[in-house]
Amino acid sequence: MPRIHSVTTRDPTEPHRASGLRRMRRPALFALALGLVVYWTAVQCNVSPSELVDGAFRGLEVLVFFVPPDWHALPELAGPALVTVLLAAVATPLGVALSAVFGLAAARNVAPGWLRTPARMLIGLERALPEIIILLLLVAALGVGPFPGVIALALGSIGMLGKLLADSVEEIDARVLESVETVGATRWQVIRHAVIPEVLPSFLANAIFRFEVNIRASVLLGAVGAGGIGFELSKAMSLLEYERAMSAVLLTLALVFGAERVSDFLRRRV
Repeated sequence: MPRIHSVTTRDPTEPHRASGLRRMRRPALFALALGLVVYWTAVQCNVSPSELVDGAFRGLEVLVFFVPPDWHALPELAGPALVTVLLAAVATPLGVALSAVFGLAAARNVAPGWLRTPARMLIGLERALPEIIILLLLVAALGVGPFPGVIALALGSIGMLGKLLADSVEEIDARVLESVETVGATRWQVIRHAVIPEVLPSFLANAIFRFEVNIRASVLLGAVGAGGIGFELSKAMSLLEYERAMSAVLLTLALVFGAERVSDFLRRRV
């Protein structure tokens, strides 16, 4: 009687399944490590979901005191709201001018090494310091008022606009710069005729967006000494004048929304 040999058939999808599991191993390990880090951070910061839920319910109870807003306070708050807008309106052009200088000085393809390295360091240092820290230092030196807020917002613009400008300049095609240099142009002429026309549209668009950012930041800075609607909001909250605080909040929302609309319109035109 002939012997019957059993033939084992292999699942053709098994290699693909094994390779898929190997590909998923690294993302799974990364997600596990990230989850452990988040959990450890939450424990160190005393994050409690139960306290969050309880606080949310208490917050809903407090919201009753904010309505209706104190509509009679709106004329009084119009002046501080204008101060907030003027803070951003004055600080933005000053910050744009400073950012243009630092951005060109930090670009590898137009600035020498002895100038580029300090410029990059100063831009990085400014980006590491929030505007509120700069304002606190200026308030200690200059006192409370809009002037320290203007300086803080102007310096805060350098970290953002200066870095974006330097990166845009470094992304210019080297052949464009070389074609201008070959006709005997000086460094300033290269910047004037090759660099500025290339980066000006994006730089202006970023500057307009920075004005929108400065509107938001001026509200926050006003609460800690720069004046404006932020100061009125902080004062109303400290005096438990919740209805007046709600009026200040509504004015703040109107300022931010209006700044966004103006920023979007101007960026489309640019």
